[in-house]
Amino acid sequence: MATISSLGISGLPLNDLLTNLQKNESQVLTVIQNRQIAAQSKLSAYGKLQGAISAFQKTADAVGKTDTFGTIAATPGSDAISATATSQAIPGQYSIQVDSLASTQTMVFGGRADRTTNIGTDGTLNLTINGKTQSIDLTGKSTSLDGLVSAINGDPNIGVNATLVNDGSGTPYRLLFTSRQTGTANAVTSVSVTNNATLDQFLGYDATTNANNNGNAGFSVQAATDAKAQINGIAITSSTNTINNAIDGVTLTLNKTTTTATSLSLAQDTSVAKKAIQDFVNSYNSLLGTINSLTAYDVGSQTSSALTGDSVARSVQTRMRDAVSGGFDASLGTNLGQIGITTDPKTGQLQIDDAKLSQALASNNSGVKSLFTSATGIGKRVSDTADTFTKSGGILTAATDGLNKTITDIQKQYSETSDRIDQRMATYRTQFSQLDAMVSQMNSLGSYLTQQLGALNGTSTKK
Repeated sequence: MATISSLGISGLPLNDLLTNLQKNESQVLTVIQNRQIAAQSKLSAYGKLQGAISAFQKTADAVGKTDTFGTIAATPGSDAISATATSQAIPGQYSIQVDSLASTQTMVFGGRADRTTNIGTDGTLNLTINGKTQSIDLTGKSTSLDGLVSAINGDPNIGVNATLVNDGSGTPYRLLFTSRQTGTANAVTSVSVTNNATLDQFLGYDATTNANNNGNAGFSVQAATDAKAQINGIAITSSTNTINNAIDGVTLTLNKTTTTATSLSLAQDTSVAKKAIQDFVNSYNSLLGTINSLTAYDVGSQTSSALTGDSVARSVQTRMRDAVSGGFDASLGTNLGQIGITTDPKTGQLQIDDAKLSQALASNNSGVKSLFTSATGIGKRVSDTADTFTKSGGILTAATDGLNKTITDIQKQYSETSDRIDQRMATYRTQFSQLDAMVSQMNSLGSYLTQQLGALNGTSTKK
C-alpha cells in the first residue's frame, strides 16, 4: 500500500486528513486479514486432527492383526540353542541335544614360492558341488594365485571363496578354497581345469578317484559336516545350523554341541497383545485430548479455539467413539468391560484395569482376539472409520481442500482490495495536492491584497 508524503503548504491539515482516510480504508483489510488468520488456524488444526486420527488408526491396525494375539515365546534352557516361534507354533516343552554343528569344507593346496606368476596359460576352471558344475573361463586372464583368488571371488555362482595364506616356509603361498555354505551337500567334490594341464596338475581333485590332488605335497581337505540334533529323541540332520519347522512354527538355531539335552519351552506370550491394547487405548485417549483442545471454549475470556463448534471435529469424536464401543466378539460375546476396559463418564476416555486385562488374555485369549481382530471387531471398525476421514476424498481431506481454496480466495481478495485502496488514496493525494496548491495561491493573493490595501490607507492618511 502506498505511503503518505508531506502535504500542508497551504496550512490546511491535509496530511492528517489523508492519514485518517487511509486508516479508515485499511479497516477493510484488517477484516480480510482476520478471516485469513482464522482460516489458517483452522487448517493447522485440521492437520493436527488428521495426525491424531492417523496415529489412532495405526494402533487399531496393530491390535487388529491376528498375529498380535498368537505370539508364542520360545525360551531355551541354555545358550547352546536359540529359537524363535511364529503364531503357528504349539505351546509345549521340548528336549534338544546338539550332537554336531554344520561346518564348511576347506581345501588347502600345495605351497608355491610366488603368488603373481601364471600357472600355465588360459584354461577353464571347473568346480562341482552337489552334482552341479560351475565354470570360470580364464582365457586372457591371470592364472597366478592372485589371479585365481580374484576370478573365484568375483563369481557369485562358483560356490567357494578363495584366499591365500602365507605359512612362512620356502614355498609359503597356500591357496585355500572354502565352501560358501555349510553342510556336506555344499562341499566341492571335483576340481579340474581344461585346456591348461599345468594348472589342472596343481588344482585337480576328485573326491572319489583323485582325493590326494595328484599327490601334490601339502594338499589337505577339511571335510564339511552337517548339523545333527535330537528333538525329544528324534534324530534331525540339517546342512545348516538353522533348522526350520522341525518343530511346527519354530526356527531353531544350533550354537554349540551339548553332552546332555537342553530344554526348549514354547508358551503363549500375552505381552505383545497387552501392549498393543494399551497402545490402542492411549492413542484413543490422545485423540480425544486433541479434539478437546482444538474445540475448547474459554468462558472466562470468551475465547474460542480453532475448531470450536466445528462439525468435522464433532463427527470424528462421535464416530470414533461408536467404532470403539460398537465392536464385538460374535463368537463368545466378549466385550470391552469384560476384559477390564471401561469409559470414564466425565472425560469419555478409556481406562484399563491391568489385572483384569491380564486375566482375560490368559483365560480367554480367543475371545479377546475376536473382539479386536474379527470382521466386526474394534480394529477393523476403527480403521474403516479413520479412512472415511483421512483417505483421498474423505471428510477431513475434503474440508482441508475447501479451506485451502478459501485461503487462496482470501489472499486474492486482500490483494485486489489493497490495490483499490492504493488507487483511491492516490486519487485523494492528487486532489489534496491540487487543493493545497490552490489554497496556498489564494493565501498568497490575500496577503498581497492586504498589503496593497494597507499601502493605500497609509497614503490617504498623509493627505
